[in-house]
Amino acid sequence: MSEKQEIIRQMMELQHRFIELEQSGEFNAAEYYDSDSDTELAKHKRSFEELATRLVDMAHAEKGSHR
Repeated sequence: MSEKQEIIRQMMELQHRFIELEQSGEFNAAEYYDSDSDTELAKHKRSFEELATRLVDMAHAEKGSHR
């Protein structure tokens, strides 16, 4: 599996987990948006953002463009 495919796989797993939390009623917007928090939601958001940034950087590198 390529690095890009692995990042997408991880992002999909995170998205599925987020949907589970949201549908179960465990979603807490304050926890989600508190990036300094150590809650599962805050960690989730940070992880997803880091993976998304890596994926965007890889796409730019492939096309020779810049952010």
